[in-house]
Amino acid sequence: MNDRSSSGPTTFEERLRGGKFVMTAEIAPPVSCDADDLRRKAERLVGLADAVNVTDGAGARASMSALAAAGILTGMGIEPILQLACRDKNRIALQGELMGAAALGIRNLLLLTGDDPKAGDQPDTKPVFDIDSKALLETARRMRDEGTLPTGRKVGGKAAFFLGAADVPIDPPADWQPTALAGKAKAGAQFVQTQFCMDAGIVRRYVGRLAQAGLAQKLAILIGVNPFRSAKSAAWMKKHLFGTIIADAYIKRIEAAADPAREGVRLCAEYIEELSTIPGVAGAHIMAPGNDAAIADVIAAVRR
Repeated sequence: MNDRSSSGPTTFEERLRGGKFVMTAEIAPPVSCDADDLRRKAERLVGLADAVNVTDGAGARASMSALAAAGILTGMGIEPILQLACRDKNRIALQGELMGAAALGIRNLLLLTGDDPKAGDQPDTKPVFDIDSKALLETARRMRDEGTLPTGRKVGGKAAFFLGAADVPIDPPADWQPTALAGKAKAGAQFVQTQFCMDAGIVRRYVGRLAQAGLAQKLAILIGVNPFRSAKSAAWMKKHLFGTIIADAYIKRIEAAADPAREGVRLCAEYIEELSTIPGVAGAHIMAPGNDAAIADVIAAVRR
């Protein structure tokens, strides 16, 4: 994939619009008040990842502000994708976050409804969920295209947002329609990052059905992948993480490896190469919770 390097068009959006196969990474901001703790997590991704997601209270747990983390990454020369979840803020606060992102020059947004706080380490937390991700997408689109808030109030400056949404791939049954994703596209989504889907056959069928519905032509689709650290962790993900798809053959391959972590990186890089040949797949979104170093190893392996 040497022709799919991070050189050429200068922004994540431009690379996608130019037909480049992209690789994005995801890191969770640290539980820290020290910016250097984030920089250490992200430093190996400079010049490698096409863009880097910063999560917003992932797993319903507190961490450094996603907006602050995105600003720090920008200062490192990394193009961030700011995740914003509706779980913790009402519409007024979310509109303020959008204005703050635009003021900081942060363009890429992944807008999410967010996990229930009961899944986190402070289960007594009161969830907000004032609006959902579709309404937040519409708010951001309106701010960008019309320069107004949902109330019609004018917003100063310019919000040059590139808007993203999340989706959960499935092996589509005959009567399946991607209704939820179609609603997000209508609200303003331009790219999609999915949950883990480590099965190329399912990806082909899923993206094929999105194409039949006219969505693969409208949305840049990035498939979620993971460089497994061990067969045990892969099996746990498959069983416990909602929407995760992992082919049994991959788990067996990691289980048989002399060095499972190294084999996980190799397998993930090979799988990304295969994804790059599937029509309608615009890129890979590499997530490795608790195993951040493997993300850079995967991208470097693919870019060789």
